[in-house]
Amino acid sequence: MKKTLVIFGLGYTGSALATKLIRDGWRVIGTTRDGLGGVEGCEIIEWPGNDLSGALRAATHLLISIAPGEEGDPVLIALSDEFEKASKHLTWVGYLSTTGVYGDHQGGWVDEDTALVPATRRGELRVKAEAEWRALAARCDLPLHIFRLAGIYGPGRGPFAKVRRGTARRIIKPGQVFSRIHVDDIIQVLCASIAQPDPGRIYNVCDDFAAPPEDVLGYAAKLLGLPEPAEEDYATAEMSAMAQSFYAESKRVANSRIKAELGIKLRHPTYCEGLLDLLSAEPDVDF
Repeated sequence: MKKTLVIFGLGYTGSALATKLIRDGWRVIGTTRDGLGGVEGCEIIEWPGNDLSGALRAATHLLISIAPGEEGDPVLIALSDEFEKASKHLTWVGYLSTTGVYGDHQGGWVDEDTALVPATRRGELRVKAEAEWRALAARCDLPLHIFRLAGIYGPGRGPFAKVRRGTARRIIKPGQVFSRIHVDDIIQVLCASIAQPDPGRIYNVCDDFAAPPEDVLGYAAKLLGLPEPAEEDYATAEMSAMAQSFYAESKRVANSRIKAELGIKLRHPTYCEGLLDLLSAEPDVDF
């Protein structure tokens, strides 16, 4: 059987993985809500709305990259029975979760064995979805791997456009740090896991340096030769609910497992290397 990956939710990370595997000779099928996709060579299925049984019969690998909603995980709700049938010929299943499942640790360290105490509703929904996927895996011997991703950046996702436009905001909350991960390193981790499956394993996927968000914007401005964006006090800053949820948590995420077990050497160990790479690759493009 030809190696065939079905990606539920051909978004930013899914598209990057599809591009890599298609180049390596894989067949890749991806779902999108509108039936459109921008990855050359990827077969696109509009979903929800179309039958996926044929794709699942062909699949040797699955990647789930769709966030759960209040009603639960949409992929599980619709396709649990199909996954049970497909489990006999699947060699790897990846579920993309988030480090938000750990909640707030006031800048302290967390690893894959840390208790899950989410501080936001989005985190709570992820904890529930992870548990449901693990229950399905136990029930039908699904080769499930869970990847808890830090804040994702990469081509098309970075601070340069806001800094250039003068709309970047350096919101200062003492002690606040975030972990991040460049999309290239996510793909490196996923490919390493595909090459050496370890069903049931959970991996934190982040770089080596959790940093205050204002430092990242300051460094981006320095690279562009522009003044640092003005500071704003977190206590009085106006923010969207989504932005507020990010500032509700502060932690440092350990990534030793991906290094020790998957042999990962990060291409972008900190945001400094990552932003330099983005700027050198596309210096005249707003990200």
